[in-house]
Amino acid sequence: MPNVLVRDLPDHVHAELQRRAEQRGQSLQQYLAAELGRLAAKPTLQDVLARIEQRRGGSVGLQQAVEDIAEERSRR
Repeated sequence: MPNVLVRDLPDHVHAELQRRAEQRGQSLQQYLAAELGRLAAKPTLQDVLARIEQRRGGSVGLQQAVEDIAEERSRR
């Protein structure tokens, strides 16, 4: 299994990650492996937009959908 080494991590970042790992009852390595796995499983915005671009059959364009969502959010 590959390894990852992170150098020059600020002390406050390391301390926060260590705190979160302890809260979950995990080692820092276990916690970071799980978080990196979660991050890798989540599609990037570019991936999502590429999938949307490939879809056919809808009658609302991306720009119209963005405007409609913005309008709906402004009503809240």
